Amino acid sequence: MPTPLPAKQMPVKQQTSSNTRGKLKIFSGTANPKLAQEIAEYLGLEVGAVKISPFSDGEIYVQIQESVRGEDCFLIQPTCTPVNENLMELLILLDALKRASAGRINVVMPYFGYGRQDRKAAGREAITSKLVADLLTTAGAERILALDLHAPQIMGFFNILVDHVYASPVLLEHIRSLHLQDVVLVSPDVGGVARARAFAKRLDDAPIAIIDKRRSQPNVAEALNIVGEVKDKVVIMVDDLVDTAGTLVQGAELLKKEGAKEIYACATHGVLSGPANTRLDNSPIKQLIITNSIPHESSKISKKIVQLSVAKLLGESIARIHDDSSISELLTKYESV
Repeated sequence: MPTPLPAKQMPVKQQTSSNTRGKLKIFSGTANPKLAQEIAEYLGLEVGAVKISPFSDGEIYVQIQESVRGEDCFLIQPTCTPVNENLMELLILLDALKRASAGRINVVMPYFGYGRQDRKAAGREAITSKLVADLLTTAGAERILALDLHAPQIMGFFNILVDHVYASPVLLEHIRSLHLQDVVLVSPDVGGVARARAFAKRLDDAPIAIIDKRRSQPNVAEALNIVGEVKDKVVIMVDDLVDTAGTLVQGAELLKKEGAKEIYACATHGVLSGPANTRLDNSPIKQLIITNSIPHESSKISKKIVQLSVAKLLGESIARIHDDSSISELLTKYESV
């Protein structure tokens, strides 16, 4: 996990760099322009001028409206809902930057759509994460900056450099501000134990528990048992994303049944599709902490949700990549999940 960010540095445009790369430029697709603007402000830059508009038949038109020849370009675009449209827009933006002779094209993916399709769980399935990696590379991406990939092996799907950073410092800062006592970190499944353990270590070596669940089909899972002690404890459920919230809410109900005193949850990516917000409103979860890797209007999501910004985290990572500084220094001060 990366360390909490230091005080805001001098704007990148005023910094000197030992590399011979061109100026740093920030560009954004339409998936999360607010986050891109926050990142640009942190870096002391303006978001680059891009024209993106649809044709009447749904095709996407893109034009880069300023010179990028020889420049170090960072394109910010999560492939969130509508996933296919945002992915296609990203690919076209990459092609436009490549054809405009950008010096280097870096893709910043606050959320990697199709990240859950990272392996074959049954015969004749596609490994779509690998396909997306190939598409990005072919379109012109030369480096990827990703936030909390669903599976670390996705980094190996790329034949280009991938920097993988974690939102855990942002989430942990908020959790600490709640001043909770008698805390137990809970993983929603066996696969998330390492993540829960890493959070527990940063919260004074709090104990952990695991929810034993069975998944019968996509977005459908059944919580069966709790491995660990949660009675009369304040529980924090830790996951990388919340989609329909079915698994999360079912796990919370089981924790409540087992005697948990209060239930909190945190996840980097709030997909929040379908009945997610209604389920959260009717659940025993007191607060769900997510980031703005995926944009949501506060008036349209559950009142139990707290959304934190990862702009400084991503901005600092971008500055280090541009300046050929160490990303590892940002990561190794915390154990990776």
